[in-house]
Amino acid sequence: MTSLIQPNDPRYFAHTSDGLYDRHSYRVHVKDRSYDFNDYDELRSAWFEHFRNWKGVTIEVMDIPKKN
Repeated sequence: MTSLIQPNDPRYFAHTSDGLYDRHSYRVHVKDRSYDFNDYDELRSAWFEHFRNWKGVTIEVMDIPKKN
């Protein structure tokens, strides 16, 4: 049986906002390649469909520059 990560574990993630995640873009780093996403839902979908089982994958969260 698979055990769940407990909330006091540093690997546990809880969302930080119920609002839209539209202030960031995302870059997934896989070995010597990277993939850019401008939408959190697209990133999340790609994570569950492709990246979650790969080793050494990191996600970089980048601020979108504010428009003047």
